[in-house]
Amino acid sequence: MTGAAYGNATDFRDGVTALGLAYVAGILGTTGLWPPGAGPLPAAPWSGRGRPPERLRRGPEHQPLAAGKLAAGLPADAWRTVTWREGTAGELASRFAAVRVRPAHDDFRLSEPRPEGWFLAEWPEGEEGPTKYWLSTLPETTTVEEPVATAKLRWRIERDFEELKQELGLGHFEGRGWRGFHHHASLCIAAYGFLVAERCRFSPPGRRPRLAVPERPAGYRPRGSSRPPGAAQPGLYRHPAPAPRRRADAPAAPVPLLLAGL
Repeated sequence: MTGAAYGNATDFRDGVTALGLAYVAGILGTTGLWPPGAGPLPAAPWSGRGRPPERLRRGPEHQPLAAGKLAAGLPADAWRTVTWREGTAGELASRFAAVRVRPAHDDFRLSEPRPEGWFLAEWPEGEEGPTKYWLSTLPETTTVEEPVATAKLRWRIERDFEELKQELGLGHFEGRGWRGFHHHASLCIAAYGFLVAERCRFSPPGRRPRLAVPERPAGYRPRGSSRPPGAAQPGLYRHPAPAPRRRADAPAAPVPLLLAGL
């Protein structure tokens, strides 16, 4: 789940898809989309000269729509009230519509149209028009409740960042290097994961999640390991290098290696 700052970037969404991950990403109301059942025009017919055209086309009367305009033009029966969780003052619910569309960003430079995905829009009661929009690659058989529940998880992510910054010192890093910040953030997240696991032990029995121990991936090697994978030498005896007999700044002698069979 991402906000519109990231979800509006087509390269970011394509990168997530390339990793084999599904997403629900917020987008702006100006994002270009092809309405349900529509798409770019095929390549122009070949004239018989030069290379055959491959790029998709658009026409004066065949253009994508902005997400806000597309949502506002959906029929009334496309909207339904969905409840996604229990809040402090009661159930949280709003009106949503979900339709299958195609993203239209720079598809006139492509030879194949972008794949279809879910377009989710929210139109709360009392508002003059839709207020929020998302794109999702969840399966086509998904019901509207699932992308709504995923899109509304943003509050939990923001709460996690708030606790990481205020309670565990994620925002206290003052270095300038990426490696240092990476180590600092990793320790903060590991500590936060431990605290969340401990918190779950005191949850009500009916709502206690089952935490599975993650498996170490194949080929895992700790950061900073001195030997590359597959370079172990179990058949060699290792002897420390003899102390230098010359001045203190003289280079050390090489470490001798003897075959175990000898």
